[in-house]
Amino acid sequence: MAAGAAALAFLSQESRAAGVGGLRGPAPVTMDSFFFGCELSGHTRSFTFKVEEEDDAEHVLALTMLCLTERAKDECNVVEVVARSHDHQEIAVPVANLRLSCQPMLSLDDFQLQPPVTFRLKSGSGPVRITGRHQIVTISNDVSEEEESEEEEDEEEDIQLCPILPAKKQGARP
Repeated sequence: MAAGAAALAFLSQESRAAGVGGLRGPAPVTMDSFFFGCELSGHTRSFTFKVEEEDDAEHVLALTMLCLTERAKDECNVVEVVARSHDHQEIAVPVANLRLSCQPMLSLDDFQLQPPVTFRLKSGSGPVRITGRHQIVTISNDVSEEEESEEEEDEEEDIQLCPILPAKKQGARP
């Protein structure tokens, strides 16, 4: 990450094991969360959060808060987020208008964005601190050949066809 940004190991590494009672369930899922933070100011007017293209994991940036720091002037500080829309078009949206005397901070309640995301200080000199969580969800599709062959053998044992027997004749009905 670039200067002015921070990422720390956070929260959890959760895993769900696949396969319950011999049934094959969903692939194991691992979720990691890291603190995210960056600062926008007159010197650093924008910051881009991006991940490696080769990464197969799903990344989500969940924003929690924007706040002015103690060095901020009493002026309007407009923060804009530039991201991609559902049809992959770049879209810029102002998400906060902070002023030291009336609204020095704004809670975004886990506002979720998919990287790459750029934060811009459109007006004001800041400094504005942006905080949140970088969540990484990895789905493991790796199944060893040994496990696969064991599952196939178990399936073959479970599938036993009963022979079809002729119907029994019943007496005449009145």
